[in-house]
Amino acid sequence: MTTTAPPPPELRDFYENPAVPVASGPSRSRRQARMLARALGPASAGAGPRTVLDTGCGDGTAAATAAPCLRGHRLVGVDWSQDALTRARTRLPYAVRGELGGSGLPFASGSADAVLFSEVIEHLVDPDAALDELRRVLRPGGHLMLSTPNLAAWYNRVLLLAGVQPVFSEVSMRGIHGRPGSEVVGHLRLYTARALREFVAASGFTVVRLEGAPFHGVPRPLRPLDRLACARAPLASILLLHARRT
Repeated sequence: MTTTAPPPPELRDFYENPAVPVASGPSRSRRQARMLARALGPASAGAGPRTVLDTGCGDGTAAATAAPCLRGHRLVGVDWSQDALTRARTRLPYAVRGELGGSGLPFASGSADAVLFSEVIEHLVDPDAALDELRRVLRPGGHLMLSTPNLAAWYNRVLLLAGVQPVFSEVSMRGIHGRPGSEVVGHLRLYTARALREFVAASGFTVVRLEGAPFHGVPRPLRPLDRLACARAPLASILLLHARRT
């Protein structure tokens, strides 16, 4: 995913490069969408459609994957990158430019019922300001659905014991050093389940649920183990957190 706050100049060209991955695995998107659908309920005639902002929508793949679970609700993609938005508009009916920093998101305070924040926070220089802005646009009691890679994923615990750099972490923007994998994706911050809970709660949200999701980049022979680890979120590859604005 790309970020919704423009990165520093030295990172801007990196995130605008079409070769940098901006989409996550569909399994995470579907799990997160099901969590949100349960929280929102159906778009009944009485309640009407709810407004869901996919903040940091990237190329729109994740939102398009989630859309069947959110039928009847209004799904709006938001990103700062014009390149990402051009691609997102081929998949989403609404995609607008917005920033988490600077002038902020182009939405009134309390205007959103839910925010999808899918694998964005690990790319941010200032995640505190980002959650402040998401809290502003959410109505009281509105839902935050955040996902991010897990620093303490089951294989990262093994890798650290062996003296190997954890998966998802990066020491350079130019190449991979000391860990498995081949793609540089610009991760600046990583969270364990405990750290993510505490951080979100300190930002003015009540944590409702924390679940795990598999990572599409796990080698095929290890994927059954990765799916099994999802039963315990602190061991899972991807953390899925549902919180409500207090």
